[in-house]
Amino acid sequence: MKRVLILESNETFAAELSTYFEKEGYTVCGVTGDGAEGLTLLEKNAPNVVVASLLLTGVDGFTVMERAKKEGIKADFVVLGNFADDRIINRAISLGAKYYLMKPVSAQIVEERVAEITEEAEGIPVREKFERRRAGSLDERISNIFISIGIPPNIKGYNYLREGIKMAVTDPHVINNVTKGLYPVIAEKYLTSASKVERAIRHAIEVAWNRGRIDAINAIFGARVYIGTEKPTNSEFIALVADKLILENMV
Repeated sequence: MKRVLILESNETFAAELSTYFEKEGYTVCGVTGDGAEGLTLLEKNAPNVVVASLLLTGVDGFTVMERAKKEGIKADFVVLGNFADDRIINRAISLGAKYYLMKPVSAQIVEERVAEITEEAEGIPVREKFERRRAGSLDERISNIFISIGIPPNIKGYNYLREGIKMAVTDPHVINNVTKGLYPVIAEKYLTSASKVERAIRHAIEVAWNRGRIDAINAIFGARVYIGTEKPTNSEFIALVADKLILENMV
């Protein structure tokens, strides 16, 4: 039986998660934004997986994981966080998190990660799991790349850049005319102008380079693509990420 416990202080998102999991056939054995209450529910209801936000009232998500680990509670954790900080991500993983998902994140993506954990435990074939999550994995992979190279999700260019990469993965030729073919489409979706899209994407790339994560950037692309302060144009960066994803058979 698939049993999930939801620890999320945002009541609206918590309700959205609960509804989605129930629709997908899970037993939701508790929903709370209070960390101490979450620990009680964890001990009492024995969920297979805990979806836990780091920001909880009373006791935070880290403390919940620490106490669960100390008391030998057998439950896997999918952690939701607002921070693209390597130290925070590494700490969550060291405490046993199977996944660290950056907010904002959809209920579908959260459920897909939980499904992967429960299906692995049930021995469901890898191919079947891959086919189920193929569509959602592209968004997640792009987000992971952004986290690794230091593009924060709270800037406008984050979403614009992600949309541009997805467009280039679907149709690589769009990169040949970003001014008339890519920026206007993104602008229409987000109810803004093409020039603002271009500036926001350029700013997102500059943020990554200004953070000095050149080694991480080169590691992502498997070679020393850029050195020092040299940075790619918008179209070059979008093309690099799109090509990498296409080669990884992400679509």
